[in-house]
Amino acid sequence: MGALIMIVVVAIIVLFVISIFNKLVTLRNRYKNAFSQIDVQLKRRYDLIPNLVETAKGYLQHERGTLEAVIAARNQAVTASQAAAANPGDPGAMKGLMGAEAGLTGALGKLFALAEAYPNLKANENMMQLTEELTSTENKISFARQAYNDAVMFFNTARETFPNLLIAGPFGFSAAQLFEIDSSQERQAPKVSFS
Repeated sequence: MGALIMIVVVAIIVLFVISIFNKLVTLRNRYKNAFSQIDVQLKRRYDLIPNLVETAKGYLQHERGTLEAVIAARNQAVTASQAAAANPGDPGAMKGLMGAEAGLTGALGKLFALAEAYPNLKANENMMQLTEELTSTENKISFARQAYNDAVMFFNTARETFPNLLIAGPFGFSAAQLFEIDSSQERQAPKVSFS
């Protein structure tokens, strides 16, 4: 009788651990999926930027440094995005992506500020279409970041609450990094309106 009670207690504990483990795995997969939505939009953004630069090249011949800075910032952001996509839970990779995205946003801001001085560029149909697509993509990135941060918050809350924290640590469920923007300058999306 005592052995049967012990078996039942052990079975209940095992089922409890399995339940918590499965919940944490589900929440981790949700934030990874949410990051993949950010990744899709970032790739779309990265693909638009070379077209934007090519369109601007003919008009901004004397601003080669700015155009090269945009491409360099884009390439750094692509590399950082690939590292973060490989492991969205890695705080170092996420911080690298946030820094690279801040650099890209700054470079794009300079490009658009320069473009304001060139009326023919502002009126170029291709430039207007690219800026409209970039604006739309920026909005999608913003929504995807919010979904990712919500999923990370749910995961982190679940792993930090009792009794889940007893399971999370031993099974390697470390805290996920939010996709935050640190400075007020980085919080501003590049202005892409040429009206």
